[in-house]
Amino acid sequence: MIQNPKRYTITAALPYTNGPIHIGHLAGVYVPSDIYSRYLRLQGRDVLFVCGSDEHGVAISMKAKKEGITPQEVIDKYDGIIRKSFIDFDISFDNYSRTSAKIHHDTASEFFRTLYEKGDFIEQVTEQLYDAKADQFLADRFVIGTCPKCGNEEAYGDQCEKCGSTLNATDLINPKSTITGETPIMKSTKHWFLPLDRYEDFLKEWILVGHKNDWKPNVYGQVKSWIDGGLEPRAVTRDLDWGIDVPVEGAEGKKLYVWFDAPIGYISSTKEWALREGKDWEPYWKDQDTKLVHFIGKDNIVFHCIIFPAMLKAEGSYILPDNVPANEFLNLEGNKLSTSKNWAVWLHEYLEDFPNQQDVLRYALTSNAPETKDNDFTWKDFQARNNNELVAIFGNFINRVVVLTNKYYEGIVPSPNTFSGVDEATLTELKAYPAVISSSIERYRFREALSELMNVARLGNKYLADEEPWKMVKTDLGRVQTQMYVALQIAAALSSLCEPFLPFTAKKLSRILKIESPLSWGTVSEISDLIPAGHHIGEAELLFAKIEDEEIQKQIDKLEATKTANKADNKVSEPQKEAIQFDDFAKMDLRVGTIIEASKMPKANKLLILKVDTGIDVRTIVSGIAESFSPEEIVGKKVTVLVNLAPRNLRGVESQGMILMTTNAEGKLVFVNPDAEAANGETIN
Repeated sequence: MIQNPKRYTITAALPYTNGPIHIGHLAGVYVPSDIYSRYLRLQGRDVLFVCGSDEHGVAISMKAKKEGITPQEVIDKYDGIIRKSFIDFDISFDNYSRTSAKIHHDTASEFFRTLYEKGDFIEQVTEQLYDAKADQFLADRFVIGTCPKCGNEEAYGDQCEKCGSTLNATDLINPKSTITGETPIMKSTKHWFLPLDRYEDFLKEWILVGHKNDWKPNVYGQVKSWIDGGLEPRAVTRDLDWGIDVPVEGAEGKKLYVWFDAPIGYISSTKEWALREGKDWEPYWKDQDTKLVHFIGKDNIVFHCIIFPAMLKAEGSYILPDNVPANEFLNLEGNKLSTSKNWAVWLHEYLEDFPNQQDVLRYALTSNAPETKDNDFTWKDFQARNNNELVAIFGNFINRVVVLTNKYYEGIVPSPNTFSGVDEATLTELKAYPAVISSSIERYRFREALSELMNVARLGNKYLADEEPWKMVKTDLGRVQTQMYVALQIAAALSSLCEPFLPFTAKKLSRILKIESPLSWGTVSEISDLIPAGHHIGEAELLFAKIEDEEIQKQIDKLEATKTANKADNKVSEPQKEAIQFDDFAKMDLRVGTIIEASKMPKANKLLILKVDTGIDVRTIVSGIAESFSPEEIVGKKVTVLVNLAPRNLRGVESQGMILMTTNAEGKLVFVNPDAEAANGETIN
């Protein structure tokens, strides 16, 4: 670990522009990286926080083909949505770029040429899958087949999402092209490979020895597994029609593999920032006194801890990351988040449904962050954390302090009198919290740090509850002055300490307290009068609003609608039965009928006894629909009846026909209803 760095370069994983930002991205990468960056700025550190849209690779091409538009239209659409979402959510990037920018193309091409000219690549002709009908080589995500490890029939050419195994497209059993559905053939093609095996000794020493005690166990464990399994050369070029051209002779029609060009996006984003700000970019990437930290999700660990460091080592002039505090995955209501299946809480939609409540989401995601294991986001938990913690603890304390100060002193901070032992102990404990919270943040334990922040609010609530100034005001006005002064110091401290976690709340609280210059992190632990006697605060405003059940139910209903739509999309129709002649169909007598009575069959969970008016008679039909319908809800229902089905005895009741049914996307039985205008007894031809 670098001790007392001169500057920090903080990167957040580049989001793919094949969809908007969802809560999984926020919990895994953008909220923790923003907390860290804001905290360091409050410390007065030199911080560069960069990111940008990842706009190359197969995901973009797939999205373009699916939507019937060009890759450029895809990236422009989603870059706009993502960029606005980050601005509205106030993720404090110093620069947000895009890999389609010329400065990135130039930077990535230069990086490739440097390694190429140094002889760091292996040039190799390999056999790869080729779709003859589409006349193109198939990138990993354009191939689907059976996973050789778990048997999943929908594994991609690079990864099985069911068992998590990393694959090569040629490993798949019965591979199919997702473009045409054809079985691909093998065809020769030339590519350039980065020989990762050459860097095994370096990676073992740098990570397995050097970072054994300071990298997160989930990151260290995954890296160790890869290295112990033996590293192999990895292609840095691809046969694609979208991406950065390979900048050497003999590479016509080939692009830089997205995993090679994307992390270089951090460097090009830094260059873009430096040009705009009139600064030198190189110290942020090449000075040994710079601390480089990558914030990513666990699916990017191998790229940021093995491949990108190997690239930087091969180039020779760059620093290596000091830490890569990758998070695990966040699930949603018990299911894996999925952009393609629309199973997500999209940031831009959240901001529409919960305006001015950015900090509520930041709080919920941080307090439930998947730091060491996968966690689950539920709307009920979101509501509980807002109502029971932000409103009931943080907001309640601030509201009481501000209301009482305005009530007793017309908003003017009172001068304290002699401090009691409780007062001194409370102020001493308050001064200790910045160091406590810092310790957690410096170790990338943001959930723990947020808990300690809430303990500051709890400290304030306990102090007021124990001291009871609303009672003391009747007997000892001088004591109340001291009590309110102490409570106001806690409120002022919260305006600074909450800023990394709850930036909108920090601004609002500073406005209420009329603190014009934000308090630095160190000030809270060093100065007793954070808000001095005589200072005039503003009127009370609610920091947080209670979220009602109706608002939460709306979100749950939205997810249920998505689940139903997915089932409908994924439902496979039964194959057509063998052909029949018209005379076979003509033998069936289908009539319009109405259910006039319905009752449960005794001792049978699935059967209902129906009385049906078929227009030609009223007959009894026994139907196995009791698990889908109650007798009461189907009386009066128009139905389609096969009236000339031979009678059948079911549990002692003769059934004289059959009701036509089908199933919906959820597997629930539904009636095949005739038009409401059709009369009972009408034949269906």
